[in-house]
Amino acid sequence: MAFDVDKYTATSVAVNWSDLDLERFRDNPLPDSSLRTLRYMADVEYHTVCYTRDLLTTPSHKEADMSAFMTMWNREEFWHGEALATVLGIHGITVDFDELKANRLKLGWRDKLDPIKQSIYGKIAGTDFVAVHMAWGAANEYSAITAYNRMAELENDPVLAELLKRIAKQEARHVAFYTSQARDRLAASKKSQVLARFALKNFWAPVGSSIMEREEVVHVMGHLMGGPDGRKGAKKIDAAISGLPGMQGLRIVEDSLDALGIAA
Repeated sequence: MAFDVDKYTATSVAVNWSDLDLERFRDNPLPDSSLRTLRYMADVEYHTVCYTRDLLTTPSHKEADMSAFMTMWNREEFWHGEALATVLGIHGITVDFDELKANRLKLGWRDKLDPIKQSIYGKIAGTDFVAVHMAWGAANEYSAITAYNRMAELENDPVLAELLKRIAKQEARHVAFYTSQARDRLAASKKSQVLARFALKNFWAPVGSSIMEREEVVHVMGHLMGGPDGRKGAKKIDAAISGLPGMQGLRIVEDSLDALGIAA
């Protein structure tokens, strides 16, 4: 069934956590390793606006469904960051925009060139770029929902688990949009399949890799996808991406974990 963008935009809301007893963390704090992972997640969610900025230079923004989805998607991801920042704040970890801006400035020319690179890629690929964008987005969103669900399992804290499940529920709609769009667009164009497969195989990396230090990426991937159970999650993501037209056999997540030295 095709994704109903109109229904999505009409029902999109900020994730709610006002009814959750987050104050319990003052007496039952989360371990440092979990807080480190949550901080990474919050930074990634807040960084969504930069990803959207880059995509506004590509053919994707010219399509009504794409623009409508990205507007609501960006809004929902912002509130995911706010929810996680609230949990971190109770633990004495402040996440604010000035600090995030400073971190982005550290990227220097790499950050400034990203919109230009996206624009160039978009012009070269033409409308087929949208299919690449959708396949890439599907991989990212499958990773996000897997990460939130895995974190809920690992921490086994009822309040945190409920918050993460609420975030994951919204991420599931993001997955549905990207997957539906990617499947249809890839099926309609062999060129888009070639471009998407090349991009995913050669350039995809865990979400946050382009803005975080390698040691932070290694920690988070090891925390969430290390060991047999974590690797099962990675395999499921790869299986979902491999199910898209022309993507058979790709194992982008497992390959990334192997490159980072994350043991299975």
